[in-house]
Amino acid sequence: MASRLFPTRIASARAAAHRAMAKAALFSNSSAAVRLKRYNHHIEKARFLESREVLS
Repeated sequence: MASRLFPTRIASARAAAHRAMAKAALFSNSSAAVRLKRYNHHIEKARFLESREVLS
């Protein structure tokens, strides 16, 4: 699914996009629990992408 949202194969660009989505999640019109869950999801994905880029 992520490949459809982010067609680029550059992990650093995808990580930056996930960091932007994490920031946007903090300011969304949702409950605090939902905002935190979305934020953590996107930060975790960004960290994973960055760590995968370092290993290759």
